[in-house]
Amino acid sequence: MNNFNKLGLSSKVIEVLDQLGFENPTPIQEQAIPYLLSNTPTDFIGLAQTGTGKTAAFGLPLIDRIDLDDKSTQALVMAPTRELGMQTAKQLVDFTSNNKKLNVEVVYGGASITTQIKALKKPTQIVVATPGRLLDLIKRKAIKLDQVQYVVLDEADEMLNMGFKEDIDDILSYTPEERVTWLFSATMPPEIRKIVKKYMKDPKEVSINTKEKSNKDISHKYVVTKTADKVAALRRFLDLQPDMRGIMFCRTRRETQEISDHLGNLGYGAEALHGDLSQAQREAVMKRFKMRSMQLLVATDVAARGIDVNDLTHVIHHTLPDQLESYTHRSGRTGRAGKKGVSLALINPREGRKISMLEKKINVKFEKIEVPTTEALKSTRINNWASLIINTKVDEQADEILKHLHGQFEHLSKEDILKRLITTQLDHLTGNEGEDNDLNESQKQGGGDEGGRKKKGTSNRFFINIGTMDGITKADLVHYISDVSGVDRKVFTDFSIQKSCAFFNVEKGYDKGLSECFEGVEVEGRAIRVNRDDEMPEKKGKGGGGNRASRRAKSHGGKPRSSGRGRSHRGGGGRRRRN
Repeated sequence: MNNFNKLGLSSKVIEVLDQLGFENPTPIQEQAIPYLLSNTPTDFIGLAQTGTGKTAAFGLPLIDRIDLDDKSTQALVMAPTRELGMQTAKQLVDFTSNNKKLNVEVVYGGASITTQIKALKKPTQIVVATPGRLLDLIKRKAIKLDQVQYVVLDEADEMLNMGFKEDIDDILSYTPEERVTWLFSATMPPEIRKIVKKYMKDPKEVSINTKEKSNKDISHKYVVTKTADKVAALRRFLDLQPDMRGIMFCRTRRETQEISDHLGNLGYGAEALHGDLSQAQREAVMKRFKMRSMQLLVATDVAARGIDVNDLTHVIHHTLPDQLESYTHRSGRTGRAGKKGVSLALINPREGRKISMLEKKINVKFEKIEVPTTEALKSTRINNWASLIINTKVDEQADEILKHLHGQFEHLSKEDILKRLITTQLDHLTGNEGEDNDLNESQKQGGGDEGGRKKKGTSNRFFINIGTMDGITKADLVHYISDVSGVDRKVFTDFSIQKSCAFFNVEKGYDKGLSECFEGVEVEGRAIRVNRDDEMPEKKGKGGGGNRASRRAKSHGGKPRSSGRGRSHRGGGGRRRRN
């Protein structure tokens, strides 16, 4: 019996679910669907982790609510990435396969806008869209949202992390005020609460396993090694577990490509997925990954959002995300459908604090494990190889082939042949030549102990509310921060520039008073805020919008950059007001 029957869905939808093999609803579907089908539709918030069936939770009742005689766009689903948008649209199309009157279209950047405009000229009741492309279509008058009754914000926390807050505000201004808004998210940061307060009226909120912030089927582990040894450590895990299949997350596109190229040149099945690839290239990579033509997908956070691949054994973090909420999204790609998975973080000795913060934030315990030594790798590989030979069924053609080869081995004893075969197996590990036997490091080396406390000579992570949307580059940002603070550029390292903000390390001892240097500083009328990444600005009394200094000063009138006035650099960050 199909248990979706009990949720109030129409017979037409139940018929499709039977065809697709859907029998038992997930917890979020069980709680959301009856409410979203109620006679008086109201705003709704659904909180559940990635991979819990949120698309069906809003998609099935949405389909039943569409007026098939009305050819206008009645529902809008916004997704953070084209991959997630395509995935959501495909599921909705599958759910409407027996209903030819209902049309679903998906629009996203990176594809021909002309083709999408042409598709939208057909009657389209449900539109799935990424914010950037949707705004473009609105401005071209290629889509009208004045008849939209339902707006779904899917993966809302991810959209905010990617800097789409202003785009969402703009898009919703084109929809009727009396629309119904359904918001689905894995986490509920303060920024989402602001959206709820601004756009939703007394929403019903359903939370699934909010106290269990992490999937119990995922084992969280970490190793401590030098940053320069992280890829070498990864290779050893790949050699030790040839059945491993997973995604490794990197900070930058360049890093992603370099690591995948390095692994590919050594014979590992690895490919990159990042924003510099064309849409056709991205789709080809994902097709090969889903068909198991590769072992490891090396991706940036942005490129990997929306990826839905079954049976991943591992999620590997080359660098832990700056926004710790993103860790939940990353690790949630393994340990699905009752299967076990591993989330493995490769950290350097100074990053122990991040592990401690994650343990508290998502209520999990990380297990520290060791990077395999070269000797352990050799032993494991030879034992696996020997077991494979022993258990291999002899092919019928082997006898005939052996007759032709017999003469070539007459001068070799059995031991000689085995030694040569063993050597061919050890040759696979040539990528380890020149590496230390032991790549493990102590967290106390470099400044972080098990509790994440810092020692002299290490650095602290800082936040600044300037990003790529300001046209900033790493060189611009280094010069700008150095110029405003009066601190030598050499102490600022490890920059991570995102759409609306950036993160960077400051050598300890040079960061005192750094935040105060930016009081009253503005860029194009926006107050600039700098603070420690592990400190809320309210604790210091200097949030981005509540700066004590006057905002009446004139702006730079462009992106931040060094003034080139030859100011002397000094440690400690002297107080300096700059407009």
